[in-house]
Amino acid sequence: MKVYRDHYFLKAKRENYPARSVYKLQELDEKFHLLKPGMKVLDLGAAPGSWSLCAAKKVGPRGLVLACDLHSADTEFPPQVIFMKENVFDLSPEFAARLAELGPFDIVMSDMAPRTTGSRFTDQARSLELAQQAFEMACGHLKSGGDFIVKIFMGPDVQELLGAMRKVFQSVKTFKPKSSRSESKETFFTGMHFRGETGTSAVDSGDSE
Repeated sequence: MKVYRDHYFLKAKRENYPARSVYKLQELDEKFHLLKPGMKVLDLGAAPGSWSLCAAKKVGPRGLVLACDLHSADTEFPPQVIFMKENVFDLSPEFAARLAELGPFDIVMSDMAPRTTGSRFTDQARSLELAQQAFEMACGHLKSGGDFIVKIFMGPDVQELLGAMRKVFQSVKTFKPKSSRSESKETFFTGMHFRGETGTSAVDSGDSE
């Protein structure tokens, strides 16, 4: 297990990424072909910045990444990344203005995770709450045809979120990257081709496939 973990940790250091999580986004992008030059990306829970750096490289200098997190990021970002220290679920007037100015976005992505407690039930419930809030942000700020990536800890209640996502995305996929630790309960839901209207509130229960 230690060798497996160190492989991605050391690879991230060699490639100048602040965290190993970058390889999860790379695997998601390789599988679903999400990030393209010129796109606008909203990165929720961006610190320390690996996902934002990866997205910035893919969207290029004509693209944009609006990155936000409760915590600061010491990472040196390229010009196409705007990092804001913000609570994305309690919008300040400044952040709300930036969202209105720069949106809607081609992709909304969230690698957020709750502080773990050691209780699987509690951690899964908190992860689901974060994922649902990220989904609300996606429904409010995605372009028609846009995509949404969200991390979640798997548990019995995730069908609620999957059902809601299937109502507003043409396709919803689940995927656990190889770079996720084998013992981790995390997986990623990817909603592709948003067919709702920007500003929609869509978190409710629904049937899942």
